[in-house]
Amino acid sequence: MARRYDSRTTIFSPEGRLFQVEYAMEAIGNAGACLGLLAKDGAVLVAEKKVTSKLLDTKAVGVRREKMYALDDHVTAAVAGITSDANILVGQLRAAAQRYRLAYSEPMPVEQLVRAVCDTKQGYTQFGGQRPFGVSLLYAGWDAHHGWQLYQSDPSGNYGGWKACAVGNGHAAAQNVLKTEYKEGLALEEAVALAVRVLAKSMDSSLAPDKVEMVTVRLAGGGATGPDGEPVVVRRTYEPAELAPLLEAANKAKEEEAAAAS
Repeated sequence: MARRYDSRTTIFSPEGRLFQVEYAMEAIGNAGACLGLLAKDGAVLVAEKKVTSKLLDTKAVGVRREKMYALDDHVTAAVAGITSDANILVGQLRAAAQRYRLAYSEPMPVEQLVRAVCDTKQGYTQFGGQRPFGVSLLYAGWDAHHGWQLYQSDPSGNYGGWKACAVGNGHAAAQNVLKTEYKEGLALEEAVALAVRVLAKSMDSSLAPDKVEMVTVRLAGGGATGPDGEPVVVRRTYEPAELAPLLEAANKAKEEEAAAAS
């Protein structure tokens, strides 16, 4: 039945489904996992990076940072899905954020930025000759209107705000763990430890520094403000040496739980 209705994004099946959009979501489900958590003093994004060959130069720009993108000084995104599709959307997000700054001399509100790109993504499900973007994004950022925020968007153009969210491979298992272990009011350091622990539980293999990317965002201390008068958001990208002890602790905890369960 699907073959009669999946050749165009503009054709609904008799059950009211858009198969091309569902296929795009399947592409995301096969990608490396991404997690996002809100803390009382910031947010953390962590992602599984699939190294496809030992010959890859892991220090090259496109390989070393393939999951995390700075959209503006106050917003960071993690992607799961087709990286080339993500590059197009990230370019649009960055351009939209800069146009807003140029017009209004202040940072673009996080939700407004997310909604702008989701309008574009929705258009690719409604017009013929186009296919949906096969990528889902997690956005973490701060603005003066709503403070710290975490959003997730999918190929249909839908988006929603979350306290903790997982996308990509193993997202269902990760979401179940987050439901039981995530608590509101976590400090950023506690959120980092929880994010790594959840990622370890959702993966079949052990975590390694060359397979994980992690970024945290928090406000600068001392009430520092930028040229636009807004608080400065500090973005920290974890290097392999910083990730190693966190990943080792998560792997050890996973092994202990497996041993106790057997």
